[in-house]
Amino acid sequence: MMKSFLSGIVLIFLLGSCNVIKKVSNDTNEFDSYNEDLSATRISFPGMENQIEDKAEGESFSGSLAVDSDLEYALKRNADKNRSERYYSGFTVLVYSGVDRDAAFKTRNDLYMNFPDIKTEMEYQQPRYLVKVGKFTNRIEAQAYYNKLKETFPMTRIIQDRFKRNGYVDSEEN
Repeated sequence: MMKSFLSGIVLIFLLGSCNVIKKVSNDTNEFDSYNEDLSATRISFPGMENQIEDKAEGESFSGSLAVDSDLEYALKRNADKNRSERYYSGFTVLVYSGVDRDAAFKTRNDLYMNFPDIKTEMEYQQPRYLVKVGKFTNRIEAQAYYNKLKETFPMTRIIQDRFKRNGYVDSEEN
């Protein structure tokens, strides 16, 4: 008897704490008249007051912002920095990796025969030969080639690689 009474109390406590017993409020329009003025805490910039008011009235904003020139400079500086990097990181599809020279050349020739539209590259990194396809900036681009080659070459995989930049400009020349 006492055990069932305690289990009933524990059950009621758990149901109450899990919000199974819902409390219903009759006042559904409690917050309809709520209004808060945040203008005192809003950040303002000198010279921008009139532009913000014009925008609030529904007029289109036609002036140039002060950050346009800074943004253009930052983008140009970033592009110049990227051009000055000799290498960039990306992904490639590795079709063959091994020490057998004949197998590497056979894989490369099979790629030329079966996939003439795909540019194949063969490297020798002592002591192994690598047969690679493509230079991609992200893995999703490499996935299309991987799916084509996987049926014919089951050992194919996508790997990270570093590539020499075509438009490399030495920063010391500028």
